[in-house]
Amino acid sequence: MADVNALVSKLGSLGFNDPPVEHAAAENVQQWADVLSGAAGLPSNYVLTKSLIFKPKQPKSESIAPVVVIAANETETSPKAIGAELKLKDLRFASDEVLKDIFQTAKGSVSPFALAQVPQEHVGNVRVVIDKSLLDNTDALIAFHPLVNTRTVFITGETLQSYIRSIDGLDKVTVMDFAAQSASSATAAANKKPAAAKPAAAPKVEEATGASLLGVTASKEGDFPKWYNQVLTRSEMLDYYDVSGCYIVRPLGYFVWQQIQEFFDAGIRSLGVRNCYFPMFVSSRVLEREKDHIEGFAPEVAWVTKAGSKDLEEPLAIRPTSETVMYPYFAKWIRSYRDLPLKINQWCSVVRWEFKNPQPFLRTREFLWQEGHCAHFTKDEAMTEVHDILALYRRVYEELLAVPVIEGVKSEKEKFAGGVATTTVEGFIPTTGRGIQGGTSHYLGQNFSKMFNVVVEDPESTEAERPKIHVHQTSWGLSTRTIGVMVMIHGDDKGLVLPPRVAETQVIIIPCGLTVKSSDEDRRRIADACLNVEARLKMAGVRAESDLRENYTPGFKYSHWEVRGVPLRLEVGPKDLDKQSVLSVRRDNADKASMSLDGLEESVKIMLINIQDTMLSKARATLDSRVKLVLKWEDFVPTLNSKCLTLIPWCEREECEDQIKDRSSRDSLGDEPEDDKAPSMGAKSLCLPFKQPENPAIVPGETKCIQCGENAKRYALFGRSY
Repeated sequence: MADVNALVSKLGSLGFNDPPVEHAAAENVQQWADVLSGAAGLPSNYVLTKSLIFKPKQPKSESIAPVVVIAANETETSPKAIGAELKLKDLRFASDEVLKDIFQTAKGSVSPFALAQVPQEHVGNVRVVIDKSLLDNTDALIAFHPLVNTRTVFITGETLQSYIRSIDGLDKVTVMDFAAQSASSATAAANKKPAAAKPAAAPKVEEATGASLLGVTASKEGDFPKWYNQVLTRSEMLDYYDVSGCYIVRPLGYFVWQQIQEFFDAGIRSLGVRNCYFPMFVSSRVLEREKDHIEGFAPEVAWVTKAGSKDLEEPLAIRPTSETVMYPYFAKWIRSYRDLPLKINQWCSVVRWEFKNPQPFLRTREFLWQEGHCAHFTKDEAMTEVHDILALYRRVYEELLAVPVIEGVKSEKEKFAGGVATTTVEGFIPTTGRGIQGGTSHYLGQNFSKMFNVVVEDPESTEAERPKIHVHQTSWGLSTRTIGVMVMIHGDDKGLVLPPRVAETQVIIIPCGLTVKSSDEDRRRIADACLNVEARLKMAGVRAESDLRENYTPGFKYSHWEVRGVPLRLEVGPKDLDKQSVLSVRRDNADKASMSLDGLEESVKIMLINIQDTMLSKARATLDSRVKLVLKWEDFVPTLNSKCLTLIPWCEREECEDQIKDRSSRDSLGDEPEDDKAPSMGAKSLCLPFKQPENPAIVPGETKCIQCGENAKRYALFGRSY
């Protein structure tokens, strides 16, 4: 806050005296536009901006020379064109470390004002590029975040230039005419000798037609990331928080998680698992006891180093997972084979400080999950539990979320750090053609019990001093990622499409057919009928709600509840009541049908079951059609490019897996550099499916791996992934 106040004071000295406009956190320009649309005290004409920080390719011996680009949001800012203008090579987006260490800022809060925070030893290396259109447009003010993304200031181009000139040592400033450069590039392209004719591509659909700002404006096929963010926020399932990578799960989203909790908790209780809770803090000495395990999580561990103004004597990690938290106490509690099996689970949040591009529900710095940890006397008992839990995970996806998954075991490279084997359920996002890990159940063997000395005496030994036996352990986890997978698979251009079993509101009842000529008695009659239908459905166990708001039209209400994914809409009007019926409209396929008031409860229940089944069947048919058997490398990348997953004969060697990822990435990108912020274009092993193809079956010693030519052991599921 002090930094913001200092900035406002600084701007005041340059002739700017308007206070910043406060609003909700905005992680990107679309969210910025959304939050400003509801803010008060805005200027009549303003331009939203983007402030980009690039890092050129440099010898490691040279000091970093970042490039800060300040441009109108609509301006096309080609890194290649900027590099050519500045005579710099291979501009890439700067890492989070550069933003933090040099500019003392973070993604979502970058603005020209971060330039004043650059240490003096670096400021001379910074280059600034200003979009000429910002300075030429004297009719509009320029919007920037004043160091935090919960506020906006509106300044003139002259004030912007004065601010930059006021920074000591910042003398590498270029005003670039991006519009002229873009026009020049277009002219050059037009004058270029045409290549062989190609079939005309269909125009990219950026916006869903007929949408309002209260609904979803992005198209799922045209701009999937934007669509996904809009669906989550405009359905009120989630909201952005002022800590990057952290999100608020609103009641609509949390209800889905509660349904998963109730279902899964009942399942594990039937297996003898009991719930508990362990502290979130882990001492460094405990965390580091299992070397392979902590190496797998080290880049993601968040540390607490201070209490108030004092340094802690020993840094405390915030749990990324709880193996090292729990297992010292397993050693304390397990004294005899009679204490086995020990089966516990906790519902909690964990923190993994991801530095890649965060995505709500999929890749977040804090997320909710359950983690089970069990100890068994034998490997067979442990493996039985591993598969029992995996079956429960499959049922969560398929029976609750209507999402089909593929069960299998992870490769050696992809298995849980410190474990012996990892089983998994893998989902598939058809719009992007990427796989996504849904939930994992691990057999840890005796690795952790040896590290933490979790032992029992051999009950079959007749020796006076019975030998110690290390227990066999398992761990398993399922997170709120489940919600993101569900949204991505079922949602459409109108918003969420919720499976009835996890929908907070399964049926919405809306009065319709009333006009300005309708009498008060007619209105009361329709309203009473809606409330009566609601009460009947609730008594029958259906989660129903009536929307009797008088200041909105039926059409507005339809859109409002469609965005929120309510599975079934019942419309009640005068003509319907005359026929003793209501009109039902399904969210999943928009089918309409008249439904008699007589026996309505049973009819609605049957329809909700049908909606649930139809959603799963549709998603399963899509998955089945997009998993392709590939028997030669030449077909591998083209299959990935057609947004499919592949089943390939594979040797299961880690070296080969690395080569597949590198080779498929190079074949996809050619000479283009891969964007570090974007999902990888290289394929990785998703799992070795339990259900193996039989036509053709793997013939030991004859079937070859399609990448390296070594003997294939099994078919493996490979694909691009999240």
